[in-house]
Amino acid sequence: MQFIRNFPALWILCLLSVSVHAAAPELILLKPYRPEMQIDGWLMSEKLDGVRAYWDGSQLLSRQGNRFHAPDWFRAQLPPFELDGELWIGRGRFEQTLSIVSSEQADADWSQIHYHIFELPQAQGGLLQRLSKLQQYLSRHQPSHLHLIPQRSCRDRRQLLQTLSQIEAAGGEGLVLRNPLSPYHTGRSDDALKVKSFEDMEAKVIGYSAGKGKYAGKTGALRVEIEGGIRFLIGSGL
Repeated sequence: MQFIRNFPALWILCLLSVSVHAAAPELILLKPYRPEMQIDGWLMSEKLDGVRAYWDGSQLLSRQGNRFHAPDWFRAQLPPFELDGELWIGRGRFEQTLSIVSSEQADADWSQIHYHIFELPQAQGGLLQRLSKLQQYLSRHQPSHLHLIPQRSCRDRRQLLQTLSQIEAAGGEGLVLRNPLSPYHTGRSDDALKVKSFEDMEAKVIGYSAGKGKYAGKTGALRVEIEGGIRFLIGSGL
């Protein structure tokens, strides 16, 4: 899930508030990487600056259980099993992605959105074994907007930092490290880590203001709350 740089060294985790709410899915969450951690032989992938989305086999949900109003054609090509990933357009285009997927109207702008997968919830085996189930589906159906996020073996910390530097220089958010032998789990653990060069903070979305003018029917700004009960608005014309 993308973080918005609201002020230096702070990113706010944006969880969409839309009108239809289901039970919040229990998903894997990332812990910050620490230099003393042993990660040789782990898998690393780019941490996409998109919008986190969970596919339960029939509907597309945010981390809070809010339904994305994806068009029928978008949902029709998704498999009948669970997926976890990012709705993404490209690096540095988070606000545009958020504007599209937070709309309550499934319009043509969804043609720009691609769904990039990093996990198959409840699938069996290690990470690569779990992802192979989707790889088989992709080889048979070849949907244009559904992709696996590439996983690359990490030799050591030196390679990790070199890769992180390359990703950030290209405008990327950071890296994700995964223990390839760990079975699927929910919540945070030392088997799933985020690697970034700056500190971040999470904020819970508690509401939003409606867009006006050309943003009518879309989110105007997000109302968030951070630790300590501090509340404020993020964005204008999302």
